[in-house]
Amino acid sequence: MMLWSLLKVLIFIALVAGLTFGVGQLTEMGELATLTVMGREFVLTPLLAVLGALVLLLAVWLLFKTVGLLVATLRFLNGDETAISRYFNRRAERKGYEALAEGMMALAAGEGRLAIRKAERAEKYLGRPELTKLVVAQGAEMVGDTALATETFKALVTDDRTRFVGVRGLMKQKLAAGETETAMKLAEKALAIRPKNEEVQTTLLQLQARHEDWAGARATLAAALKSGNLPRDVHKRRDAVLALAHARDAMAEGKIAEAVRDAEAAQAMAPGLVPAAVMAGRLAIADGKPKHATKILKSAWDMNPHPDIAAAFAEIVPDETPSERLKRFKPLIAKHAGSAEARLLEAELQIAAEDFPAARRALGDLAETSPTARSLTIMAAIERGAGAEDRVVRAWLAKAVMAPRGMQWVCDSCGHVHAEWRPVCSHCGSFDRLSWQEVAQSEAALMGPAQMLPLIVGALEDKRESSGKDAEDAEVLEASSDAATGRK
Repeated sequence: MMLWSLLKVLIFIALVAGLTFGVGQLTEMGELATLTVMGREFVLTPLLAVLGALVLLLAVWLLFKTVGLLVATLRFLNGDETAISRYFNRRAERKGYEALAEGMMALAAGEGRLAIRKAERAEKYLGRPELTKLVVAQGAEMVGDTALATETFKALVTDDRTRFVGVRGLMKQKLAAGETETAMKLAEKALAIRPKNEEVQTTLLQLQARHEDWAGARATLAAALKSGNLPRDVHKRRDAVLALAHARDAMAEGKIAEAVRDAEAAQAMAPGLVPAAVMAGRLAIADGKPKHATKILKSAWDMNPHPDIAAAFAEIVPDETPSERLKRFKPLIAKHAGSAEARLLEAELQIAAEDFPAARRALGDLAETSPTARSLTIMAAIERGAGAEDRVVRAWLAKAVMAPRGMQWVCDSCGHVHAEWRPVCSHCGSFDRLSWQEVAQSEAALMGPAQMLPLIVGALEDKRESSGKDAEDAEVLEASSDAATGRK
């Protein structure tokens, strides 16, 4: 900085010296020309010639200004009432647009307060609030002046040209303040003004889902598809999620027919959506349609093997023997032979059939290579059934309590783990962001659904009651069930 300052001083001195030298040279030069006007002679030196040229340029500029003023006056006399004001406002307009441009540059540079000052100055010259208030509002948001931003957005709402911008700005402020109900109403107004705005469509959909307005959310989703802001496959998936959510509410209200319709529609639109297949399958079972339930659940299992699907599949024939159940499940296991879920499922079924060597073979090395609370609890049940000592069984159960929870419903946005699938994350409010994925080890209590031993605990308890199992077997079953559900 010091070097640049020194350089500017040197440049200034050089310019002054150059001008002084030039004037001295012009003064010392002789006559340049002689003019005779009306008998009088005028001798022009170089210095006088330069001064004369400058006076001539000034005279021409004044002439143009005078002519412009005369033209504006003639237009005013001919009925153009704004002609003179426009003439005098041209300079102010130029200054106003310069200030507005500087304000926009200040916004881009992150200088909110400077942007506000420039916009206010531009308003004095231009009288164009639809332009200047936009810069003021954005500058106020940038520096955190909520009151000024709110006041400016409200002023924008009163102008038809800027109403959308004002409503959108107020909507974002309410979202930031956590006032989601007001934000949703503002989003609806903004969408009514501009039905094809993608940002408002997305915001409104999220808010409607958060407030469980499933019908409104489906209408917003349809509008997004119609306006081309949403791919058709994404629309089908999200529409399925909304239909499933509506089916759950209908079921809770006792509207069975409506629940069946929406659950089956959700399963048809998104066959890989596990909760939709499970609900549709269980509703078919309750309606006395086991074949239809079997078709739904097998189709869903083929796409995405999941313990909830297996549990629902078991409910199709609740009173079958363990060997009959194992036989009925064989096609499902074979479809994904070798996968972790198929191996865990087969091990559980073999335990229920009291074939503990077969259960150990089915489980393989999962308890060592991929230890989870579920695989370790299954291993404890195998050891108990094979006659291992209590300390061995308890050691496996102790490992299960502190082991990774395995596959769980996890929000892709915030990472929050849910005990069951939900259309909206209970932590961050994101819509359709839960996915079935591996969860890292945690010291927190297990919070997943009763996935571990979902098919065998009930069968073993029934067998224990009928055959009079001893107290030790009951204790292991209780510990296994506790580990499965996360109870202390």
